[in-house]
Amino acid sequence: MKTSVSRRGQTVIPSPIRKRYGIEDGAQLVWLDDGRTIKVVPVGDDPIKALRGRGRGMNLTERLLADRKKDRDLERRR
Repeated sequence: MKTSVSRRGQTVIPSPIRKRYGIEDGAQLVWLDDGRTIKVVPVGDDPIKALRGRGRGMNLTERLLADRKKDRDLERRR
């Protein structure tokens, strides 16, 4: 499925996707950007439950440790 983005940054969620995921008028969506892809996640009544497991397979612990190492290295140079 393919959609366009308007000048105002709006797009349409195709009907089959809205029906499959129960996305109705006024629904909240979370946009997740990992630097390579963008994921749009519908948020239900319990947003923590809706996002649970979404970071699986993204090596978040390794990325966090690498970022902390970069920060320490930068601090040492100052």
